[in-house]
Amino acid sequence: MNEPFDFGAEQGPRIVYVRPVKVADLPSEVQEQADGREVIWAVHGADGEQLALVADRGLAFYLARQNDLSPVSMH
Repeated sequence: MNEPFDFGAEQGPRIVYVRPVKVADLPSEVQEQADGREVIWAVHGADGEQLALVADRGLAFYLARQNDLSPVSMH
């Protein structure tokens, strides 16, 4: 969960999708890092690739914006 990801330096509006993920659905090594949370938040690229997992929704949006990405909610 705390590994850096190179979001790249592409130009133009880049959309990423933010969605909740049940910790129970994640690999055991990720579950161990979830600090007792039942849900964490994933940031996915337009191609569906998971770019990041973070503790809460606000942090997911903050992370995206700090990397010049345009986050949108995905349900």
